[in-house]
Amino acid sequence: MEYPEEIKGMPLMEKLGILADAAKYDVACTSSGVDRKGDGAGLGNCVAGGICHSFASDGRCISLLKILLTNECIYDCKYCKNRCSNDVPRATFTPVEICTLTMEFYRRNYIEGLFLSSGIWKSPTFTMELIYRTIWLLRNRYHFRGYIHVKAIPGADGELIRRLGYLVDRMSVNLELPTAEGLRALAPNKHRKNILAPMRMIQNGIQESRNELAVYGNTPRFVSGGQSTQMIIGATPESDYQILNVAQSLYEKFALKRVFYSAFVRVNDDACLPALPGGPPLLREHRLYQADWLLRFYGFRAEELLDENRPFFNVMLDPKEDWAVRHLEQFPVEINKAPYEKLLRVPGIGVKSAQRIVAARRKANLNFGDLKKIGVVLKRAVYFITCCGRMMYPVKLDEDYIVRNLTDAQERIRFGSDGMSYRQMSLFDDGAFGRPPKPEEQLQAALGQL
Repeated sequence: MEYPEEIKGMPLMEKLGILADAAKYDVACTSSGVDRKGDGAGLGNCVAGGICHSFASDGRCISLLKILLTNECIYDCKYCKNRCSNDVPRATFTPVEICTLTMEFYRRNYIEGLFLSSGIWKSPTFTMELIYRTIWLLRNRYHFRGYIHVKAIPGADGELIRRLGYLVDRMSVNLELPTAEGLRALAPNKHRKNILAPMRMIQNGIQESRNELAVYGNTPRFVSGGQSTQMIIGATPESDYQILNVAQSLYEKFALKRVFYSAFVRVNDDACLPALPGGPPLLREHRLYQADWLLRFYGFRAEELLDENRPFFNVMLDPKEDWAVRHLEQFPVEINKAPYEKLLRVPGIGVKSAQRIVAARRKANLNFGDLKKIGVVLKRAVYFITCCGRMMYPVKLDEDYIVRNLTDAQERIRFGSDGMSYRQMSLFDDGAFGRPPKPEEQLQAALGQL
């Protein structure tokens, strides 16, 4: 394939600076769920998968080279820095350049995998073909066995997506905005039908691969780490209730591994975009991640957490606390008798601590000291539980009383108070690879834990 002279002649490190910076707003990259080992002949493996400056489901934190293939784009999405109407420096990697960067960074222990996305150059199929060629070279010519996450391009030839699915560990198709109305307003070149079609294709491919694996025992795996998507939060006027219902529907209908929420960052001066005088809605993003955790692991439904009369989360309480104080008729919960599903609904009790409680109470009745050793956050749980019929101290089951205590100024952890932000760590931060990164260089992507 012939590239324009300005693309071939641009220094590789200059391209890297442009295209690594252009990828920083895309947060949908994770490698949880992948367990492929190295084969002894190639380089790398996925056993210790993860994502740089964020956390996998088991707490691991490692690095990915996160770049765009190109920031050239034929679309004019109003929220995107790389839209075709913006006058920004443009760059495009060749497949060999991406392979070279990935291998050299891996050999220097800077990264353990690759996250590759792209603008739409010429057409979706043309761009997808370049991505496929890149990953094929990386797997077959450079023998890279590490983790690879690739963005599928809506509107691209389905056969390219199918072939790519056998080479990568995870694929994702960005939903972009929560509703079709939002897409029409801010991304007129994109259509919900084109976005959902590759999602369904990937879902069907994953299921077919599992069926073949069950029958034949040893077949090529298709997108072994599952698929994910990303929604921009705050660019359009959807409520938290609408966003959470969209996420719930995606989990149920497309069997997604993750839905990522990205606080809108105003990078373009456009009358259609919100002003955001307080900056990106990071606290709202944080609450949505916490609620998403409740949907996936705690047995909650979107309609339990919010409704049309109360469509936004309380910024002062996490979603589980907020649900609990509005359903005090279900409390207090007796720790030594309550079923596992009910324990999960107690603020301060997580999945692991609930499992430990169920296992430990088979041998003896538990007291509050035992709960603390197990890992229960008593300063939140104490208002909602009893041990052997007694509360830790007299507590009034009153919503106002409990809310005042849960939001005490001395105990409250304000999101963002530790100085972390949405900024992706730059590959060009001074000395970034020669010393441990400073706090201000860290990427804030830690998910809200309940």
